[in-house]
Amino acid sequence: MSRPKVDTNGVDALTDAVLTASRLLVAISARSLAAVEETITLPQFRMLVLLDSRGAMKLTTIAELLDVNPSTATRMVDRLVMTEMIARQQNPAVRREVVIELTAEGRRVVRGVTRRRRAAIGRIVAKMSGDERRDLVQALTAFTEAGGEPSVTAADLGWI
Repeated sequence: MSRPKVDTNGVDALTDAVLTASRLLVAISARSLAAVEETITLPQFRMLVLLDSRGAMKLTTIAELLDVNPSTATRMVDRLVMTEMIARQQNPAVRREVVIELTAEGRRVVRGVTRRRRAAIGRIVAKMSGDERRDLVQALTAFTEAGGEPSVTAADLGWI
């Protein structure tokens, strides 16, 4: 398949390419989430992933990382507590503080959704040449590092 020539050095061209790829990734995420758990929204799943990757944290920290108001984060936490995917615990270091942590059920959901998402993405990247895959790994690693997103590996997911 022939690809149109693109100014690959331009910020606008790269932004457009990332936006286009993000549509595909959001669709994969939505399908992966719906296949495992129909009761969680994508923003709620993002909260589960944050707790899975960074550990227990205060509600205000979660709200900041999700870029939502604390009241929005509180409503998300309330819903996820009802599903037993997260729990509120007293902070052992500062007893007057409450921290939010992922439960075994929440971890199960994150693993299942991530497994499905990984399989779908794997099918797509398998269609790319070796050089394209190598370049994509380098570009996406730089992109996620610039955005402050922790990397995910098979070891992080408990697969090796």
